Amino acid sequence: MRKRHTLVGMEYDEAMRRALELAGQAAAAGDVPVGAVVLDAAGQIVGRGYNTREADGDPLAHAEIIAMRQAAQALGAWNLADCTLAVTLEPCPMCAGACIQTHIGTIAFGAWDPKLGACGSIWDIPRDPHIGHSPEVHGGVLEGECQSILTDFFAQRR
Repeated sequence: MRKRHTLVGMEYDEAMRRALELAGQAAAAGDVPVGAVVLDAAGQIVGRGYNTREADGDPLAHAEIIAMRQAAQALGAWNLADCTLAVTLEPCPMCAGACIQTHIGTIAFGAWDPKLGACGSIWDIPRDPHIGHSPEVHGGVLEGECQSILTDFFAQRR
């Protein structure tokens, strides 16, 4: 197995800025503004996604799922152990489970989700001792910016 590239500091920030751009695309289309990117072992983006549940009428079209599918296609393998997922909102149970199924190496997220967060706030699926694979998890990356895009989106809808 290759040694996984570990992002640090500014690299997480840069990846999250790309995810925030994608979140803006989701908001423009009327979807909850969540964006995600998957980076390979060299730190190159190999998958991009943003919520398209409303646009596609697909309840499973979360940013993380779309980005991980695209990364798997780009890499020609389902196993994303050498990859990092950067997402603007803490993954929900479905997306945290998908991270486990893809063996994603690292999860970095921006805003904490006090309702459905499954990477440390409400649940902690990636670090559950009953699960064999445990990705690294880094929460709060550009947290203010990630929270702001969500807060602004929901304020406009009220």
